[in-house]
Amino acid sequence: MSNPMRPPRFPRSSASPQDPPPARRAAGLEARRALLAVPVLAGALALGGCAQGADSQAPGAAPSSSSPAAPIPSWAKVTGPPHIVPAVRDFRPANGIGWRPTKGARIVVPAGEKSTVADEAQLMAKDLGGLAVVWGNQDVRPGDVEVKLSGGAKGPDNAPGSTVDESYTLAARGGRLTLTAPTDAGVFYGTRTVKQAVRNAGGLPEGTIEDGPDRPQRGMLLDNARKSFTADWIEARIRQLADLKLNQLQLHFSDDQGFRIQSDSHPDIVSADHLTKDQVRHLIKVGQSLHVTLIPEIDSPGHLGAVLDHYPDLRLRNASGTPLRGAIDISNPQAGALIDSLLKEYAQLFPGPYWHLGGDEYQALMSSDPEARYPQLARAAQDKYGPGATIKDLATGWLNDRQKTVQAAGKTRIEAWNDGFFAGGKVAADKNRTVAYWTGKEIGARDPAEFLREGRTVLNLNDEFLYYVLGEPNNFTYPTGERIYKSWTPLVLRHTSPVSVPSSLTGADRIPGARFAIWNDRAQAQTAQQIAAGIRMPLAALAQKTWDPRTPALSWPDFKALVNRL
Repeated sequence: MSNPMRPPRFPRSSASPQDPPPARRAAGLEARRALLAVPVLAGALALGGCAQGADSQAPGAAPSSSSPAAPIPSWAKVTGPPHIVPAVRDFRPANGIGWRPTKGARIVVPAGEKSTVADEAQLMAKDLGGLAVVWGNQDVRPGDVEVKLSGGAKGPDNAPGSTVDESYTLAARGGRLTLTAPTDAGVFYGTRTVKQAVRNAGGLPEGTIEDGPDRPQRGMLLDNARKSFTADWIEARIRQLADLKLNQLQLHFSDDQGFRIQSDSHPDIVSADHLTKDQVRHLIKVGQSLHVTLIPEIDSPGHLGAVLDHYPDLRLRNASGTPLRGAIDISNPQAGALIDSLLKEYAQLFPGPYWHLGGDEYQALMSSDPEARYPQLARAAQDKYGPGATIKDLATGWLNDRQKTVQAAGKTRIEAWNDGFFAGGKVAADKNRTVAYWTGKEIGARDPAEFLREGRTVLNLNDEFLYYVLGEPNNFTYPTGERIYKSWTPLVLRHTSPVSVPSSLTGADRIPGARFAIWNDRAQAQTAQQIAAGIRMPLAALAQKTWDPRTPALSWPDFKALVNRL
């Protein structure tokens, strides 16, 4: 589970989110809204802790060519360090007037890199008000942005916590701006920095930015099973995530209240309000173009009510014969066949290595005496795994079997909720399954430190800070950006304190990041528009703390004001 490509450690700063898909930007995406430069704000916020060194030109930062007769730019000097969300991790200022996108400025891309960074260059050109993009050996003039790859890029492997290199360098010198990165993902994040810097201050100050994320997985979960969302609303969230350098969107599209994506194999289970497969394909392409990976979740063996409404014979029944809403009878061989058929269908729809199996809140295991209340499960466990096997073993084997199904379809980064992993027993959860840790409040909940000591990867979805539960049932309260910003880091996996393990177990390959979760338990408690407004500041705070978990340089009021300006 080692990570072959870790971003460099940066001297100081703050920043934000994303986990990178390798797929290229789809042609014909709608033009993004043009970004207009604004004047430098009076009394601009001070980004404390930036390295105040002399002019230090990063390798590869100088323009590839420049005309010796180029005139000295006459625009107003861009002053102060850059202020963006998430904040850059290292800025080395230099003497000069900085960079602004002037009239006639261009995005310049070396010919050999056109196929790799063309979409990033074109997106930045649109964001900056429709600049021209030119290819090949060109003089880089004042106001131009040169975009180029630095080489040495490493792509993702099959380790759960690994990722491509998302770092980048921005150098403003002589009125020109050079964006250099080892991968197109890094280039993309550099373009987000430029976009925000122009919006906030009209440009970038003279000097060099070295930036990259602390954690490779940074994103959001959307429960679109309990509440239906339009494709347009979801696309807007993908664009919001991308601008914050967040790189994952998990779709929990199946639950007791609804099944929200078109099915060809089981059309009867699909809710009236749902996404078509073509709509999902479009969302996937938008995500790929913005380096946001869409991660599907079909939860089982619990939370299957919408599916089981059409397969009542597969519902789990207790000893008195009463069926349980949402729970499937994992002792019935037909149950596995049904869920496997759905997994295979949607594994073809969603590209990439990620899959979330669910595994939480199986009602048979939430009983005080599971073996007595569900004797058919107890018998099936011993029949399959031998004397002494329990229902926990049967549930673990169920998820192992579902994991084999999605692995056969090409999925290599498999996740499940932490209450689907059990200590001891005769059957162990697959060693390569990532623990999506959401709660320490469930009966028998295990400390995340146990999973780390077992050698597992643990993703942070701490329900104390990162759960936006509509209607605030079960003592949930809507999370605030301020609380995340001040009190949370990726190491705060459970409750309010960092996990207590040796530091060797808390690196980005073991705790790869976090997702902010929107759960629609009381679907009518807020409209989609109210949800969008309610998650805005929490997502910005999450972006900051997953990009750089250290104490932010800006106070919360200053950070909030910056988010509102951007």
